[in-house]
Amino acid sequence: MTASTFVTDAGIQVPAVTAEQMREVDRLAIEEVGPNLYQMMENAGRSLALTVLDAMGGASAPQPVVVLAGTGGNGGGGICAARHLANRGVDVTVVLSELPGLKAVTEEQLSTYRGTGGRVASLDELPEREAGVVVDAIIGYSLGGAPRDAPREMIEWTIAQTVPVICLDVPSGIDATSGEAPGAHVLASATLTLALPKTGLDVAAVGDLFLADIGILREVYRRSGIDVPAHVFGERYRVSVRPQ
Repeated sequence: MTASTFVTDAGIQVPAVTAEQMREVDRLAIEEVGPNLYQMMENAGRSLALTVLDAMGGASAPQPVVVLAGTGGNGGGGICAARHLANRGVDVTVVLSELPGLKAVTEEQLSTYRGTGGRVASLDELPEREAGVVVDAIIGYSLGGAPRDAPREMIEWTIAQTVPVICLDVPSGIDATSGEAPGAHVLASATLTLALPKTGLDVAAVGDLFLADIGILREVYRRSGIDVPAHVFGERYRVSVRPQ
């Protein structure tokens, strides 16, 4: 299923975008207008950390968090969230799909995260990890066919868990544009999507849907030809949204 418009908990209509449109929004922000990728990733990671804290009942709740991180920007956002959680005393383990293949910005997030003392585990160690909350930051909106190899293993492990699963942007394995799943996919308790809702997020696998402000400027949307209301977030940086 797809939806062209979502509505916030304050009744504000927000346009949904395809993966291709979101790629253009990201390109315009990074290459022409701003904010840069590091700024957007920091905003995404902080909001994701807050969403995880909500799911676990606060930083004082003794629940271990396992963050499953891919090699690209989605993984970088997950690692950024892991840093914020570790800074608040949360027991965090980051599991990477592929350490040698990390993109530069994701590798930098990992380097900074290591400074917190939070753990980094290999994929081989994943079956031994106990989790109170799982964070899915494996693929995001860049899905290109059925997940394979390490991402598929991480998704299958996540499916087997009986704890809350928080997804960043799009549940891994779900096509951001169509909502279809060409293979294994994560079943989310909640999904924190970034900047704008994606057209494919009108599916049950998304769980509760939240929208995060990552600092995209209105000029970026103007150049993209997307009409976005001026006050989607009001005084907040995260809002609950649902398909209209």
